[in-house]
Amino acid sequence: MALPIKSKADFSGAQKLRDILFEKAFRNFKEGEHSRLKREFSSFCHREAAWLEDFALYIVLKQKNEGKAWFQWADEYKLRNRDALQTFRQENQELLEKTRFLQFLFHEQWHDLKSYCNNLGIQLFGDMPFYVSYDSADVWANPEIFSLDAEGHMVGVAGVPPDYFNENGQLWGMPVFKWDVLKKQGYDWWVQRVKKNIELFDLLRFDHFRAFSAYWEVPASEETAKNGEWKPGPGKDLFKILLKKLGKLPFVAEDLGDIDAPVYALRDCFGFPGMKVLQFAFGEDMPEAVAIPHRFTENFFVYTGTHDNNTTRGWYENDATEVIRKNLNDYTGSKVKASNVHEVLGRMAYASVAKVAILPLQDILGLDRKSRMNSPASSEGNWNWRLKPGQLGKKEEELLREWVRIYGRW
Repeated sequence: MALPIKSKADFSGAQKLRDILFEKAFRNFKEGEHSRLKREFSSFCHREAAWLEDFALYIVLKQKNEGKAWFQWADEYKLRNRDALQTFRQENQELLEKTRFLQFLFHEQWHDLKSYCNNLGIQLFGDMPFYVSYDSADVWANPEIFSLDAEGHMVGVAGVPPDYFNENGQLWGMPVFKWDVLKKQGYDWWVQRVKKNIELFDLLRFDHFRAFSAYWEVPASEETAKNGEWKPGPGKDLFKILLKKLGKLPFVAEDLGDIDAPVYALRDCFGFPGMKVLQFAFGEDMPEAVAIPHRFTENFFVYTGTHDNNTTRGWYENDATEVIRKNLNDYTGSKVKASNVHEVLGRMAYASVAKVAILPLQDILGLDRKSRMNSPASSEGNWNWRLKPGQLGKKEEELLREWVRIYGRW
């Protein structure tokens, strides 16, 4: 479980301790015999060189530039002058090796964890963002496939138009892809990205799946996402290449938000499961809502809410309208209250025909809005919630076991 970090000071302290331990591990590795480990490290560096070398350069350059983003570096590094980078490699060999070594340790530990989980019948479900951060090794090392000008400045920025979460839309601050360039390259960057994620996880959710059909591009000069335009994504072309190169695609499509028929057609063409979120099911359009359980088919993952939603109790107490509350009562034929709404929706998810039911831990515990994970379009107060030791108990275990038995989810 993650450290119970409560403040920036706590985070800084944990980071310093981590750095001390990493340095000690690297020194032991360098100065000891460790012949088997060194052979494995050498093999890892050779096997992962396609991304590892640029990643290590990016990390060490960032350290040498006091944490500044790559587009704030001196031109010879920002624009990847070959001679300057070669000189930098020669002058910083040990720091680069340490960065590669830390990635090697993570790789080994992650695969040990994955094997342990898989042996217990537990699958790891990854969540892959559609876009990548502007200040990232990917954008710095591959500027030709992103919407940047010759100086590395963003031209087209990713986001979504005004929606349920935000009347100004969401401006994400990441460059969109140049899909024409990617196509000419055989989508190699995407193939390698997906291949690596499939290696790390048993199942992969494609976040913002609708952008494979069409994506919202906003000029970099805009302050909100209102003045963007829809542009065509790679569509079937990319997935045909992925199928050809990688074989079976263990994907789930995040098909939420402003979705049109072509997005559903793309999802269904490749048989990807979609998502249903019960918090979206009980508005004025309830009988015909896409998230209402009586309209489900099997090839879906159903959630009470996702990481972007309020907790179910918080949603009922703070977001649900009188119409929603009445519809909940009418649909279930019972009196739904703040104290039991998480169990009502949880039971509904388990009882549905959707192939997989997922309940956030906050909803299993019936926690209120103070335990919300993330508020879209907000950069403050997110991802702070932690499950504390002892919070999950026999009561929750027995309830989930009973739902599994009743609704045949084994």
